Amino acid sequence: MSNSTAAAVIAAPESLHPSLWLASQLAHAATRCMDTGYAALSAQLPGGGWPQGTLTELMLQQAGIGEIRLLRPALAAAAQRPVVLLAPPQIPQGLALAALGLPPEQMVWIRGTGKSGDALWAAEQVLRSGCCGALLLWQQQMRSESLRRLHLAAQSGDTLFFLMRPLAAAQDASPAPLRLALRPAPGGISIDFIKRRGPQRDAPLFLPLPPSLLQRHAFMDKPLPATVTARSLLPQLVGG
Repeated sequence: MSNSTAAAVIAAPESLHPSLWLASQLAHAATRCMDTGYAALSAQLPGGGWPQGTLTELMLQQAGIGEIRLLRPALAAAAQRPVVLLAPPQIPQGLALAALGLPPEQMVWIRGTGKSGDALWAAEQVLRSGCCGALLLWQQQMRSESLRRLHLAAQSGDTLFFLMRPLAAAQDASPAPLRLALRPAPGGISIDFIKRRGPQRDAPLFLPLPPSLLQRHAFMDKPLPATVTARSLLPQLVGG
């Protein structure tokens, strides 16, 4: 290999294989990506958006700090197919979702049973079915084996998949290629990049978020009609 060829390979390692990248640059996405709707955030993600067909972890200081507003643009784009809310910490409110531009008729609420095994089973069915545009799963605890199963199931399709976990979970190992820690901040949300395919970013990213209408309309809202368990709904959802 000539010196000029070697220099070109070092400058563009992706010419050898698409999964290679320099430590100083963001990796090229191995999967399709969906625009986050926030230019500042998309610029910090490999592929320029949320990866589809893979596990993405969002670790929250607490639920309700703006994570749904953060995901709103991507969920609205994915809502051409059903968007599944699996074991959310609060009952989803149809009017509030509509105020965010998320069509309630496309949102499927699967309530948790308190058993992590049920939630894991339901998530795998949704991911492997390929019939849903996005899946949001809330779990307090998740074993490493379960994370690997979810990551593998996600790779069988192109569903946007977000796993919501407590902030303390950032210390745990995970196969997820993208892991973000979210904290509330005045006027928006603070994002720490725990793991991404690219250079380490030490400083958090502040992202302004539009004001929430949830509290303003909560008193006049009605919950989504779906109040079924995972095992009773999934056969209808995936056509089983």
